[in-house]
Amino acid sequence: MSDALVVRSLMHSPPVVLPSSMTVVEASRYLAEQKVGAGAVVDNGELVGIISERDVLRSVSGGVDPKGVRVADIMTRSPVTVREDAPVKDALAVFREHRFRHIPAVDAAGKVTGILSMRHLVPVANIVDVKVDGTPPEMAPPGLEGVKVAETSIGDVRGEEGFFHYRGYNAVELARHCSFEQVWYLLLEGHLPSDDEVAAFHAKADAARRLPEGVAEILDRIAALPRFVPLEALRSAVSVTASVLGLRPTLDIDAEECRADALRMAAVVPTLLMYMYSRRNGVEPAEPEADLGYAGNYLKLLTGKRPTEREIRAIEKYLILTMDHGFNSSTFTARVITSTGSDMGSALTGAIGALAGPLHGGAPSRALDMLDAIGSIDKAEAYLREEIGAGRRLMGFGHRVYKTDDPRSLLLREVALELGGEQAQFAEHVETTALAVLNELKPGRKLYTNVEFYAGVVMNTVGIPRDMFTPTFACSRTVGWSTAVVEQAAHNRLIRPSAVYVGPSAPRPLPEGYRYR
Repeated sequence: MSDALVVRSLMHSPPVVLPSSMTVVEASRYLAEQKVGAGAVVDNGELVGIISERDVLRSVSGGVDPKGVRVADIMTRSPVTVREDAPVKDALAVFREHRFRHIPAVDAAGKVTGILSMRHLVPVANIVDVKVDGTPPEMAPPGLEGVKVAETSIGDVRGEEGFFHYRGYNAVELARHCSFEQVWYLLLEGHLPSDDEVAAFHAKADAARRLPEGVAEILDRIAALPRFVPLEALRSAVSVTASVLGLRPTLDIDAEECRADALRMAAVVPTLLMYMYSRRNGVEPAEPEADLGYAGNYLKLLTGKRPTEREIRAIEKYLILTMDHGFNSSTFTARVITSTGSDMGSALTGAIGALAGPLHGGAPSRALDMLDAIGSIDKAEAYLREEIGAGRRLMGFGHRVYKTDDPRSLLLREVALELGGEQAQFAEHVETTALAVLNELKPGRKLYTNVEFYAGVVMNTVGIPRDMFTPTFACSRTVGWSTAVVEQAAHNRLIRPSAVYVGPSAPRPLPEGYRYR
């Protein structure tokens, strides 16, 4: 990024300006009419705040009457600004430090001249000449943040907008209106299925979820090991099953066989997991039922009893929401392995290994542990103030990509409240209290509930044990991983990045007299 590229060249100008006396409902309409995500709040010619559509949505979802509350009550006061003539790389540093979505741009006199959005910076953020984190110019940012490494038609995550999709369809809307099999078909085959296509797909998936011959005996041994961790056991089971099935290197097979491998493995993964979990707990493994589908069989194999339609739809929505989520660590791992020409089983085994890391797979159970630690509504505020004041992480809050509401969390909140129960009501109270305390103690730092917060409540309510939360996530994500393998194999190039060497200068002479011993 050249220093000649300045904020003025990217910002939205002139800025959309609102008075602080405007009602929230008026502000919402005005922002929509102007087709912008945020506006500067100006009183008597002076910038006093900034308000975004997300601020409006959050206030309304929190019970605020949009007709009776003013912009002044929900805006971000005394916002951080950036000079319109500042290099764009300086603005990028501000966004990275504060994790804002919008920043007012001002002239030398402090007058607002535009609004800079993170969206404006995304197209140029990957060509920074001088990195704001201090890394060498030729080196990618730590964690490859913001670096585009491939093209995909599977889906995308727009973290600044709080939106993600599968093949162009809003993932949340798919979860609301489709079955697991319909969305699975969409990811794997590229289009939403007709009634005949989804019926045929159901039949294929039902046949594929049966254990291959000889695998059960191996699963019995895994389940009997002294140390049994479900996700780690699943990793081993997937590797063994792929070997038994004789899955061939993607380099040596055509697209049709690769998709067949993807379907076979994604279908059998829940059966592998539940078989071992049942054996470990001294229970005879249940048999899948053809008419239950993926979500229904998931609960049937786990609990041994036929679930209700209400329970099926609740867990089905969760499973659909977690099928895929852009180039996350585990999906990237699966693609790297596939890029070597390796088989579907190897790629899925590696992906599960990546998901096992607490920084990626997360832990919905930890969010429930926090609710348990709080105990009751009257203790929530004191607990949260202590945790936030001490700088400790709140389980279920914050996300690497989303800088606004996690759309998965918003739908799962609905699902949790529809299922009902004291835990769902308590979780909603804790969320509201946490966001209020965060806004007070950490002004300017936007943290929102992520998918883990309500996922734990939903899974717990339908009878999934806590040690099976992340494995449940792994089962649904197998659909995304296997689809990514198919896509990578179809347009493959070995992924082989370089590193910036920072060790001693080379070549170094061996010490005089140094010899073989």
